[in-house]
Amino acid sequence: MNITDFAQYLSKYFHEHLAHRRGVSPNTMKSYRDTFKLLLQYLQDRHKTVPEKVTLDILSSETICDFLAWVEKERSCSARTKNQRLASLHSFFRYLQVEAPERIVQSQRILAIPRCKWRSAPVHYLSVEGIVALLSAPDRNTADGRRDAALLTILYDSAARVQEMADVSVRDLRLSPPAHVSLTGKGGKTRIVPLMDLTVSMMREYIDKENLVLTERQDWPLFRNRRGERLTRFGIGHILNKYIKAARRKDKSLSGKVSPHTLRHSKAMHLLEAGSNCIVIQAILGHADIKTTTMYARANLDMMRKALEKTVTAPPERNNTKWKDDPDLLKWLKSL
Repeated sequence: MNITDFAQYLSKYFHEHLAHRRGVSPNTMKSYRDTFKLLLQYLQDRHKTVPEKVTLDILSSETICDFLAWVEKERSCSARTKNQRLASLHSFFRYLQVEAPERIVQSQRILAIPRCKWRSAPVHYLSVEGIVALLSAPDRNTADGRRDAALLTILYDSAARVQEMADVSVRDLRLSPPAHVSLTGKGGKTRIVPLMDLTVSMMREYIDKENLVLTERQDWPLFRNRRGERLTRFGIGHILNKYIKAARRKDKSLSGKVSPHTLRHSKAMHLLEAGSNCIVIQAILGHADIKTTTMYARANLDMMRKALEKTVTAPPERNNTKWKDDPDLLKWLKSL
């Protein structure tokens, strides 16, 4: 069977360009991979073209636009997800216009497809009381309960992304002063996040009970499933959902969808409410751009209201002096 030009360039794009030249993270690779899996599925379902017969000639700007519309309508994806798929395709065609100059017009037509406008949803976060109800839900008298209590506590306290927490190994945790956890985030960037005393106490209990203090276990995953394997982000989400249901029976304010990222939002909002400035919060969250962090300040209506109340004073008396009443223009301006 002859290998198509699309298959050749796509293979080189993933194995050489993304993996070696750009050194993208495994999660980025998976996201790009999923885009092309969807594209091949779309071409097979709608164009009756099996994956091994797809060529670059098929991938016109019109076909890509139809594919994005299919992603939005048939798969009920949000504009944000649609933009993510488009970004993956843009990355491939930027690569293609360099590797195959004869395809530069085709590539630039696809690169000209604009992103969708979308309105970001309000930041959803839990109250302090909601966090307390959640963290007290696991039964710490059982092995699973101790693991889950430790997991949820450090996930909230460190404001880690769920994949960052899934990737943590025992050696990434320091419980002696100054206690902290080392997190590796987007772009392979590592940051150190300090831990509160309550978290340290709970993690120490968990480490001792699981015998993770042994030297030969320093490279073990910090949190494992019953098969002894590293917890995945989906596994962590499943654990969170289990205890959210239990916590809702105690705290009715725990409404809406709660994901591991909700705990990250909650920690950021609680830091802001405690008076931490955005630079400190940015360092803890690992945001590359301070603009991303300032969304928490915009989301906290109560803090904005209090800030406005501090600036409210009695309105000054109006000066009704008219210009024509004062021949000295400068004196009139100073009197305003």
